[in-house]
Order: sequence, then structure tokens, then C-alpha cells
Amino acid sequence: MDFLKETDRGGINIRHAIDEQPDSNGFYFHIHDRCELFYFISGNAQYLVEGSVYPLEHDSLLIMRPGEAHCTRFLSAERYERYAVNFPLSLFDSFDPERRLMKPFTDRPLGHRNHYYIPEIKDTLSELAYFEGDDYSRTLLFTTKLAGVMDMLGKQSSHNPTAEPTISEQLVWYVNDMLCEKITVERLAEHFFLSASQFTRLFKEATGAAPWAYITAKRLVRARELLQSGESAKRAAEVCGFNDYSVFYKAYVKHFGEKPSAFAKDAII
Repeated sequence: MDFLKETDRGGINIRHAIDEQPDSNGFYFHIHDRCELFYFISGNAQYLVEGSVYPLEHDSLLIMRPGEAHCTRFLSAERYERYAVNFPLSLFDSFDPERRLMKPFTDRPLGHRNHYYIPEIKDTLSELAYFEGDDYSRTLLFTTKLAGVMDMLGKQSSHNPTAEPTISEQLVWYVNDMLCEKITVERLAEHFFLSASQFTRLFKEATGAAPWAYITAKRLVRARELLQSGESAKRAAEVCGFNDYSVFYKAYVKHFGEKPSAFAKDAII
């Protein structure tokens, strides 16, 4: 990365980043436990979100809710500039307990209605990224400005219909339905009358990840949600399809950089 301006305060992270010659190896599929606003400024790329492929044009805005897998696919190594904002789903709960502002994130199928065009928010994102005031002023600014962005998203979302799912999206949705079951790639492929190799190829084209890497990451994010709600680490691992706790523990630490006990009240250490 050739340039990065990043601020992380109060659960809100905002980044302005530039790669003069982006390397595809440095951009892989990932899943957040927070909402994300991704604002594309320049480059030659596509954005993959849960089986949907979105062409990126100047001022494209992508939204992803917690647990929604996404990645950038570069078509050529042109200058790649973007803003990204991550924040909790609960950000506006103090004045919007019904989460009406968050409906563009929550009230839609997985991987659908992620793409918007709202060029006027670029100045807002720049203001947030480069604000130098005290923490209280920063929190107040971030909350009010992001609430305005959510309002604009909501108005566009009502005119953004859901299309019929493609075969790629059907693969992804089925995997999510079966996520915590005892599954294998062969069993998943059989459901679509595909070979394991055909299923793997189609799935990786759709998500940017091999099936089992995707499944593991999704299970870990779901387990983290359970831990945050007060579930024990052992129970969270079992519910999310991890039959071996030591496997879950190692994968969790590697993925999140912290122990499950950071949230669980009675986790096994």
C-alpha cells in the first residue's frame, strides 16, 4: 500500500487508501463483524459480494453488512484509490432502536442490493477521514454524518429491486443455509449435480475463496457473534460446526488475533 490514512475510534474505523500498482495477491476475500461502506474512487476492478459481481466505476458505493463476504478482483494494475468505513450495526440504536436507518444493510437477500451511486458523500468521507478534533467531537461528527449517509441509502434502496438469483448466488446461498451442518464439498456439489471440482471452480469465481476457506471464515464470524451475546466458547464452537474445540480455538485466534475468551464468560482456555 502506497498511502493509508486511518482512524479507529469508538468502534468506527475509516480508511483512505491508495495502491499505485495493486497486487491481486494482497487483496483476498474477507468478512467483517461490522457494517462496511466502500467508496471507489479509481482503478480497474470488480467487487465480489456473496456471488454477485459488481463493476466498479468512479464514485461507486458498496455496502456490506456483518458477515457478508467480499473482495476486490483487479482487471489491471491501475491506481486503486478508495475510502472504507466500518461501524457496528448498533451505531444508531440510541436514537433509532428499531434500526430503520440500517434497513439497506439488513432488509435484503445476501449479496443483493450492495451497489449504489451517491457521489455527494465523497466530501463527507474525506471530512471524516481527516478530522483532527477531540474524541467527543469526532464521535458526534461521525454519528451525525453517517446517519445522513444512511438516510440517502434508504431513499435509493427503495428504488433498487432484487433480481433473480444467478447460479453463483444459489451456490453461495445454499452453502450459507448449510453452514453449520456436517458438510463436505462433495455433498454440496451433489445438490447442484456438479462434480466437486466444478463446484469449487464456480464457487471461487463467485466469492474469491475456495469453499472450505469461505465456510471456515463464516463459521468463525458466526461464533464471534454468539460469544459477544454471552455464549460460552465451547458451545459457540459446537453450534457453528466445529467438532474439535482445539481446531476452533486455533482458527479463531488466527482469524481475529485474540482468544475466544475475550468475549465468552466461561470459555475454555
